[in-house]
Formats: sequence, structure tokens, C-alpha cells
Amino acid sequence: MRHTGRPAEPDKRTLRRELLTVRNRLPEDDVRASATALAGWALQLPELAGAGTVAAYVSVGSEPGTLALLDALRARGVRVLLPALLPDNDLDWGAYAGRDSLARVQHGGKMALFEPAGERLGPDAVTGADVVLLPGLAVDARGMRLGRGGGSYDRVLARLESAGAHPALVVLLYDSEVVERVPEEPHDRPVHAVVTPSGVRRFG
Repeated sequence: MRHTGRPAEPDKRTLRRELLTVRNRLPEDDVRASATALAGWALQLPELAGAGTVAAYVSVGSEPGTLALLDALRARGVRVLLPALLPDNDLDWGAYAGRDSLARVQHGGKMALFEPAGERLGPDAVTGADVVLLPGLAVDARGMRLGRGGGSYDRVLARLESAGAHPALVVLLYDSEVVERVPEEPHDRPVHAVVTPSGVRRFG
């Protein structure tokens, strides 16, 4: 049976599977070293240097590591917001108060996530962020991001747009995940920059 309404989806699914296969084979030492390098480059971004509030996330498994960056931002006095997954795949937010403030939450058959254990601030809290750090699996030469397919961050981006909020959008990836082109759909939005262990690339 052909799904003529969404021709990009099979391509996205295939690409996600390939990228996750490569990620899952990464040695733990490489993941740790990459996290340190990512934090070093990200902290040099002018957008982060001037940010009062940053919406971020806690990496899990072999994702490009974020905890070193979260701790460094908090040490600078930046207010760091972290997502909490809601039953409908939307995101609520809470403030990061250090690694002890994280709770490991199992969402059904999905992977366990580390979420803020404190007060929930509501899905609209993200609209006050100066920078939004987005998870992803790839970004292309135009700045188009390939997410995991759950739609949570599509909702975040739509919420920012409807609120008239224009934070810097930054995705954290491994070097091999910056590709020539990813499939896109009408709701997809480009990011402003990608940070990898070897540096920063900006998009127009």
C-alpha cells in the first residue's frame, strides 16, 4: 500500500535507522570525549554567552552528551530549562538545579529519560528562552534538522512561532551527522547552528 500523502516519511525512517545504528556502535570513551568537546565549542557561541535562559535536554545513551554543557551554563548563572515528556508527546519544562535534581523516568516502551524533578513550569515556558538546544539525528547543508520522529520538538517550534518568540536554534551532533541533505516536510524549520565535537557551523 502506498502512502501518497507523506512521501518523505519512508526516507526519514530509513535515515533515522541508519544514523541510530552508527550511534549505537560508538564506544563509551568516544561518547565521553565528544561531550567534552561539544561543551567547549558550544560555550563559545555568542548566543549562549549572552543568554539568560537556555532550553536544553539531558542526553541519553549514545546521544551527543549534554551534561557537561548544562553544568557549565548553570555555573555561569544561566537559567537552564529541561523538558518533561507529557502523555501526548508534548513537552512541559522545569529548571535544572544540578545532576541531583534529575529523575529517571520510564515512558512506556520508549527509552528512559532524565527529567527535572522539581516544579513544572508549563509547555509555554520555552517561549522565554534565548537559545533552544535541540536534539537531532542529522542536519543538512541548509540547516534542516532530522529529529527522532516523535514530534515533540515540532510542537516546541510551532509554539515558539505562534508566540512570536525567536530564540537561537542550535542542534548538537556528531561530525558524521552533518550531511548533504535530509528529507523535509512543510512543518520543518531550519536551525541557526550545529555544534559538533570539531566545531560550529552556522546557517543563513
